[in-house]
Amino acid sequence: MKADMNEFWQEFSVPLKNFIRKRIANEQDTEDILQEVFSRVYNNIDSLRDDKKIYAWVYQIARNAIVDYYRKENRPVEFRELTEDLANEPEDDLSVREEIGSCLKVMLENLPEKYKQAIILTEFHNLTQRELSEQMGISLSGAKSRVQRARVMLKEMLLGCCHFKFDRLGNIIDYTRKDCNFVEPEA
Repeated sequence: MKADMNEFWQEFSVPLKNFIRKRIANEQDTEDILQEVFSRVYNNIDSLRDDKKIYAWVYQIARNAIVDYYRKENRPVEFRELTEDLANEPEDDLSVREEIGSCLKVMLENLPEKYKQAIILTEFHNLTQRELSEQMGISLSGAKSRVQRARVMLKEMLLGCCHFKFDRLGNIIDYTRKDCNFVEPEA
């Protein structure tokens, strides 16, 4: 496979760069991460057991490189993905979802750091809870617990600030704000 790296570059460079660019605001950092991903692929291609899984393998390397980027510099995670995902929703649900998405950003920022990091890595960077445990150096049950607690905290914050109306499938169709101040969760 190492001999085919030029073909590999031709096939993966543009889609991988777009994938990274969605998660990293700085163009130079995007380029650096792309080079890091290709370096990791080149150095570890012989460990790929099933060539049919190369796409999943390469994108997992990219996700890990992005996580490493944020962790290395202790940089705040960008939340651009949340609004991009919301933009793909049906037009009539868009404004409600955008407003709730904006509230979620604030609520995420107010989570205790260990819970914020757990929910961001699993929900926005698509890490499994097992991968989260490996990345954070904690047990699998500890990772599961952090993600679950973060979800509960976010749910409590959302329900504490708003009354929601749901359709028959459980999708939020409308909300009204409660007359209360936002309360930070306890750690």
